[in-house]
Amino acid sequence: MAARLKKGDKVVVLAGKDKGKQGEITQVMPRENKAVVDGINVAIRHTKQSQTTQGGRLPQPMPIDLSNLALMDANGKATRVGFRLEDGKKVRFAKTTGEAI
Repeated sequence: MAARLKKGDKVVVLAGKDKGKQGEITQVMPRENKAVVDGINVAIRHTKQSQTTQGGRLPQPMPIDLSNLALMDANGKATRVGFRLEDGKKVRFAKTTGEAI
């Protein structure tokens, strides 16, 4: 199946504790149907100090389900993603504005 959301996309959270917040996708996990968004769904992880890293309480963004994310269009609103052929290439486009992503 084609990827509707990719790394680097600006997204809006549709559901959950961070509903309405915006961020950029840093990692996509297609097998688990999840993505990690910078600054969204942040959990505190307690890590032990080692020779290379400082220990303590470190905030870490956790994966969020792809169904709870929507791509942001040029107007800054949530939009669905469609696919169409342009010059023989398959491209993604925003359903609200119709422009290619």
